Amino acid sequence: MPDSPEAAAGPKDPLLGFVERFASVLVAAGFPPMPARVFVALLVTDSGRLTAAELAATLRISPAAVSGAVRYLGQLGLVHKERVPGSRRDYYRMPDDIWNTMLRLRDQVLVRWTMLLREGIGLAGPDTPAGARMAEHVEFFEFVSRELPGVLARWDALQAERRSGPRGIPVT
Repeated sequence: MPDSPEAAAGPKDPLLGFVERFASVLVAAGFPPMPARVFVALLVTDSGRLTAAELAATLRISPAAVSGAVRYLGQLGLVHKERVPGSRRDYYRMPDDIWNTMLRLRDQVLVRWTMLLREGIGLAGPDTPAGARMAEHVEFFEFVSRELPGVLARWDALQAERRSGPRGIPVT
């Protein structure tokens, strides 16, 4: 995706279409629409960072919409604000390990859901159909929460191996 407002996507730009399609998938998963669009725009940008003006021009949205979107994404840790040396503008970028971060955030949500479901089991009674159904959900969430750290550790090891290459020689 272009890194400057002058090169903003045209009306039939396939990459802008991709941004919209990917954003719609995120929206279907519960993401607010504008943060989803900004998130994907940052994902597909070669430099990995854009200014608020560049985001607004690329996505054809208002600066206020960009501001709200990056504030939302920042609160989740999905976007960071930075200043490039010699520049007076703020740039927004996503962390390098974004999917790892997203899964860790999802794991925190599962822990909260598990606690609430346990409360629900206590209220409905463990021997009721509702209590049994909630207990099954608790089992699933606890299973995923136990397995996720191992999955993430294996991913980290795979990434470290790829970065070091054969015999410890860094891959370029």
